[in-house]
This record gives sequence, C-alpha cells and structure tokens, in this order.
Amino acid sequence: MGEIANVSVRLSNAPESVAVVQQALGGVAVELGLDALEADDVNTAVTEVCNNVVLHAYEGTRGPLEVAVHVLEGALEVVVRDRGIGIRPHLGERTQPHTGLGMPIVHALTQRLAFSKLDGGGTEVRMLFTTPGVVAPDALAGYELESRTAGEGEDEGTVAIALGPSTIARAVLPRVLGALAKRAQFSGAGIAEVQSFAGALAATAGEWIDAAQIGLTVELAPHELELHVGPLRAGGAARVLDSTAGAGGVGLLIERLPGDPHDASRDPHDASGDAGELLALRLLERG
Repeated sequence: MGEIANVSVRLSNAPESVAVVQQALGGVAVELGLDALEADDVNTAVTEVCNNVVLHAYEGTRGPLEVAVHVLEGALEVVVRDRGIGIRPHLGERTQPHTGLGMPIVHALTQRLAFSKLDGGGTEVRMLFTTPGVVAPDALAGYELESRTAGEGEDEGTVAIALGPSTIARAVLPRVLGALAKRAQFSGAGIAEVQSFAGALAATAGEWIDAAQIGLTVELAPHELELHVGPLRAGGAARVLDSTAGAGGVGLLIERLPGDPHDASRDPHDASGDAGELLALRLLERG
C-alpha cells in the first residue's frame, strides 16, 4: 500500500509495549465511531500479533515492533512488522498458552490476512478489518516521516509516533502519552495532566506541521517524558510551546530543551534545502 499511514508507532518489543499499541487502537476506534464489536475484533487480533512479536521475533532479545494503521473507506488495515526472525507459529498452531487465543483467531477476525518477509529480515503481517460505517479521511498530503524520525525503537525507553490528520492525532496522542506516562511511573493525577497536555499539543502542532503527519519521539525516565515534536514550519516551535505552556496543569512541569531547531528528518528529495523545526520538551511530574 502506497498511502501514508494515519497512525504509525515504532517501539521496543517489550511486553509493556503492547498496551501502548492498544491505546493507539482505542483512540482510532473512538475517533472513527467503531462499535464495541468492531473495536474488540481489531484490538484482539492486533494484540495477538504483537504478542507474537514480543515472544518470538527476537528470540529473547529486544528489537523494534512497528504498527501502522490505515483508515480506508469502510475498512481498517493494520500492519505489524518486526525486524527479527518473524512470526514463528503457523496459522494452524497456537502460541504459548498464556498469550491468548492464538493465531487462528486472527484469521477468523480479519477479512484478509497476509504474511510477507521483509528485505533484511523480519515479517510483515497485514490485517484488513471490515468497518462499514467508517469514512476514509482525505489522503494525507506531503511526505511520510521515516521511522528513524523518532528513534529506532530497540531501546525500551524510546517510542516513535507519527499521526495524521490532526483529528486522528487529537484522539490518539492523549491515550498513547497517557500509557507512556504510566510506564514512567507518573501518578494517576500526573497521567491525567499528561493527557491534557497531549490533547493541546496535537491540536496546536497540527496547525504548524510541515509533513503529512505529526511526528514525535518520546523517551521515558522515572516521572519524566522527553518529547521531540516535528517537523514544524518556521516559527511553529515557539507557537506550539506558547499554546501548550499551561495545558498540563499545576502538577506538570514543561521545560523546553536546548538543541538544534532543525529536524534532519526533512524529506531528502525536497529541493528547497529548508529543514522543519523540531520542538524538544521535557515533561516532569512535580512533587
């Protein structure tokens, strides 16, 4: 598929990463108005495939887990990729007992299921789900952010996110950052403030984005999230910072980090030579 994904997440295949993917899917389901059965089918199938990557793709070591969601007319396509040895169980086999229902249920829940090997190693799993009430958004204009834009994902403390259009970003980003704040040991109140900030960030950054998607790198530390957001049009970093300064609440400290304001992820085929701005922030829970 040549279309730019509406949601892309690249993260480590640590078990905790599956919950982050589930939150992203939940945001998509709410934004698109999926009914409970449709949302549960997507969540169950994608969770099973992600669990398979966690268990089997890297033979006990860490590597990237990549998930992309394409919103189509009357359907969703979700793509899960690994860069390891790939999916071990065949469709007729069960995964380890504690992982859930096994790969056969994925086949049963999807309209179409396809496996393919990736150049350089790894497996791509494409799942098509019928969602009759879904209206496809306009095709994303501009260039797609490369996965390297927001980190390589092998590090358990680094997550890469790309979202578009802004309506999808506003629905997905608060859920994803909330899940990451939980992993970073934020309190319940702190998680709520991170989610509030994320909603404001998605809304404001969407007005200044200089690509087809809003791109973020999120690095986790105890009670701390470091965000790199972009690429933004000239002047966008300051405007986004001003618009989100008080969005989190009194318990959340938002610090702008020093660094190069230009994002090297700019489309290499852009003849203008201009690089979009990159906004670097640190979110700290007070107290």
